[in-house]
Amino acid sequence: MKRLTLLVALVVALVGINRSYAGENASNPLAAVNNTDVRLQYFDLDGLERYDFWVADGAYMLTPKLKLKYELHYWDTDVTGSSEGDWESLHLKPIYFPTQGEWGTWKYKTAVGGELIIDAGHEEKGIGSGSDQIGPLVGVALVRGNTVLIPLVQQFWEIDGPDVNTTAFRLITIQSFANGVWGKLDAKVPVDWENDTIPATVEVQLGKMFTPSFGTYVDGLVGVGADRPYEWGVGVGVRFNY
Repeated sequence: MKRLTLLVALVVALVGINRSYAGENASNPLAAVNNTDVRLQYFDLDGLERYDFWVADGAYMLTPKLKLKYELHYWDTDVTGSSEGDWESLHLKPIYFPTQGEWGTWKYKTAVGGELIIDAGHEEKGIGSGSDQIGPLVGVALVRGNTVLIPLVQQFWEIDGPDVNTTAFRLITIQSFANGVWGKLDAKVPVDWENDTIPATVEVQLGKMFTPSFGTYVDGLVGVGADRPYEWGVGVGVRFNY
């Protein structure tokens, strides 16, 4: 818990730093943009439920080629039979962009990085996995006009707690429209080698930037397949670009 407190302090410090990298959609994890979102998502767990409050979901460009993403989660859930609420996890994800260029009619930007997930240790309440994890990743952003495609692959292992061995395949499509409106489709297919399951999900997001620095969006989520982690979900978010 002490580690989580120290890392939360780092997130707060980053949020307070102001530096502009405008022109890209912050819903793209490979975008060169500084932002902080505040989000709330509700999940139907086949008769039970969970609220995931993203106290901070953002990014800061440390250099033009190095980005630090961060997430801080608080859950409220009744999976134990009674309503429980507490901190769930903190995520820190440095991403480096080694190359960019053009490939036919597409512009591209490659990415390598990793993720550190610090679990808050409340699994007895049905909150979190109980495991601190690391997750190296590779990906590429492909841009043509107002369309962005982002295929990503990430591997997760535990560094403390119950065993984790998951390979996550992810494909994001973002389409920008007039007047600051965007749509996003985010398909996630994690292969959990420890439990021989594939808890796949699909998220659809629709948002609008009212000014270059302020916007809002809504999410629709659905679990896919026999191993789905939830039935469906909905969410809302507020975005602040810096």
